[in-house]
Amino acid sequence: MADIADFANDLVQERIDQAVAARLALMSSTALHSLMFCDECDEPIPEARRLAQPGCTLCIGCKTSDDLRASRYAR
Repeated sequence: MADIADFANDLVQERIDQAVAARLALMSSTALHSLMFCDECDEPIPEARRLAQPGCTLCIGCKTSDDLRASRYAR
């Protein structure tokens, strides 16, 4: 027999599933073109990164440096 905690868990999971589905639908409708070469260092961007992050313009190394630089100024 389901209790109130099970009902609450089911409701939360349903909302999460809806949010993920909406996000995926938005991403697929606005998919950007990934660059083949990094904007910063002109090194090739690996295919796995281009597929995982549609619209990426930086390689992993440059993106990491960019994120670190941005985190220093976000304070």
